[in-house]
Amino acid sequence: MFKRPTFEEERALLERGYRVIVGCDEVGCGALAGPVVSGAVVLPLDSRISRIHDSKLLSPKMRENLYGLITERAIIWSVGIVSVNEIMEMGIRRASLESMHRAVTQLGDVDFVLVDAWAIPNLNIPQKGIVHGDRKVKSIAAASILAKVTRDRMMQEYDEKFPEYGFAVHKGYGTKAHRDRIEQYGPCPIHRLTFRTFNARV
Repeated sequence: MFKRPTFEEERALLERGYRVIVGCDEVGCGALAGPVVSGAVVLPLDSRISRIHDSKLLSPKMRENLYGLITERAIIWSVGIVSVNEIMEMGIRRASLESMHRAVTQLGDVDFVLVDAWAIPNLNIPQKGIVHGDRKVKSIAAASILAKVTRDRMMQEYDEKFPEYGFAVHKGYGTKAHRDRIEQYGPCPIHRLTFRTFNARV
């Protein structure tokens, strides 16, 4: 069992004089379809939302429950979304960083950003990238939940538009079932056609 994330990083920054400390994380980087989405959140450090963890380690029902608690109790929060067309134009790495940049800058005046793994380019705010931050830092884990639930809801809506692909189940990731549907039906408008999977079909 993974150790639960803590506010250790946030408390250390508080002692250094920072006041508005944001956690940020993205989801959807490795999918074959759909947007990339990032969450950004400032939690009160006396928060008692005990089950917050890396969104990948939580059940869909738990993520939904925590999404409600986080958005209700957060000081501020936001999500940043980069569309499929933008992903194909700028590449997935840049698109992932851009989604985080959008999420953070929507919050307004913040003092410090704790980011899962990466540093966000062109962000005029002090920041720290933490490897496996979504499993160590509570605000980053909360951001991962906001991003995951937001993106999953979007993929559920896409499933209604393109039911033959099963987006509600695999959320656009490259499962065998998804790849089989692509082979059968070809790509649809939310597939990332610049990815190798689709280049191999040409």
